[in-house]
Amino acid sequence: MKLEYRTNLEGITTGMLEGFFVGWPDPPSEDAHLRLLRNSSHRVVAVDREAGRVAGFITAVSDGVLSAYIPLLEVLPGYQGAGIGQELVRRLTGELDHLYMIDVCCDDDVVPFYERFGMYRTNGMILRNYDRQSGN
Repeated sequence: MKLEYRTNLEGITTGMLEGFFVGWPDPPSEDAHLRLLRNSSHRVVAVDREAGRVAGFITAVSDGVLSAYIPLLEVLPGYQGAGIGQELVRRLTGELDHLYMIDVCCDDDVVPFYERFGMYRTNGMILRNYDRQSGN
């Protein structure tokens, strides 16, 4: 497996985005997935060139002055455990390291993963409109 990490989406098609959002009751379509990647202020994708697919991605939205929020980090199940998620976080936080704050909301089971990057627990609040989960 030869992965290419990129911040641009040149050549990325919807057909390369199958299999993400595992376990979501109403996952985004591949079309919505591509739109969310395009509309994110920052993104890094891991492309498996041999398989012709995206193996993982991470996104951030930012004001470009003080803050950024990382809403999504996903690695396809068949690629998990190979350090792809770590590399995606490392590359994205490297792009954002000029900012005052980089925030992530995550489930308790992945807190140790993010702690490896110097992040720490804090309080947070969320609002979810599950009827809009698919992005359509």
